[in-house]
Amino acid sequence: MNKEITLQSNCIATIIPAGDEVTLAEGASFTIAQSLGNSITLRDANGMYRVGEDQLSALGEDIKNDVLNAEHSTQSDGPFNEDQVWEALRGCYDPEIPVNIVDLGLIYDLRIEDGESAKQVFVKMTLTAQGCGMGPVIADDAKTRIEKLSRVDSAQVDIVWEPAWNPRMISEEGKKVLGLE
Repeated sequence: MNKEITLQSNCIATIIPAGDEVTLAEGASFTIAQSLGNSITLRDANGMYRVGEDQLSALGEDIKNDVLNAEHSTQSDGPFNEDQVWEALRGCYDPEIPVNIVDLGLIYDLRIEDGESAKQVFVKMTLTAQGCGMGPVIADDAKTRIEKLSRVDSAQVDIVWEPAWNPRMISEEGKKVLGLE
C-alpha cells in the first residue's frame, strides 16, 4: 500500500514481531505497509506496528472506513458449515506477510462440536517462526473472527509447534501472492 498517514489521535498498537503493546502518539507519521483482515501494519524508521480494528479511528475515518468496507462479511444466512469457519480464518493475516493464515499453511487442525445452543470450534495452528511474539495476536484474531459467526458459541485457538512449519506448506494461491510461482 505504502500510503503516508499522520495519526489523528493516540493509538495502541502491537510492535512487530515482538508482540509488545505500545502507544503511538497523535501527530506521528507512518507509512501503511499492509492493510488486510481489518488491521493495518504501520512502518516508520523505528519499526513496524500492527493496529487492530478497535484502534483504526486514530488513522482517520476515511482509512478506517476503507479497511472495514474492504473486509467481506463472514456471516451467512444459510445453515452453518465448516466452510464458513475456513472463510473466517482466511480473514486473518500475519502482519508481516500479505497472505492469510490458511494459505500460509498455518492451520493444522479444525474441529467443530455441537454445543448446548451452538457450535464450539477448536483450531490448532502454528506460526512461521517459534520466536514470533505476534502468535497470541494472530490466534486471538482467529478466535474473534470465528466467534463472530452466527452459529458459533465459542472458539479455542491453540498454537502448536509439531510439525514445524516450512514454506512448502504455503498453498498455490499463497505462492502466487508471494511471487513464488
